[in-house]
Amino acid sequence: MSQLLSSTPRGARLARLLAVQQLDRWGWPPAGAAGESVALVVAELASNAITHGRVPGRDFRLTLTLEATDTLRVDVADSRGERLPLAGAITPAEESGRGLLLIDALTDRWGVEPRPPSGKTVWAYLTLR
Repeated sequence: MSQLLSSTPRGARLARLLAVQQLDRWGWPPAGAAGESVALVVAELASNAITHGRVPGRDFRLTLTLEATDTLRVDVADSRGERLPLAGAITPAEESGRGLLLIDALTDRWGVEPRPPSGKTVWAYLTLR
């Protein structure tokens, strides 16, 4: 599933709702631990995309890929490639970036890759249980 969404709070909310609906279609109920974790991860990554990756007039893209029977890849791509979050660089004492601690706690691994010509994709893998 891949969807282009507006870089607005409404777009971030819609990303979370679409992710939970897609997970339900794949057999993972929204009220379960997997659904709740995916909702939180997508909400945080989408929020970061509209807060730190927004370029006026450009949208962000949410892509969900079920890579194995129990492994989900979440990709959130935005248009600001010069602002790259660094995995492991955030501590609880930091004033910003704490959402990445949540991503660290809920995912098996996550990272960032450039998306030429000027964007980035933040990706995360979650084992669905």
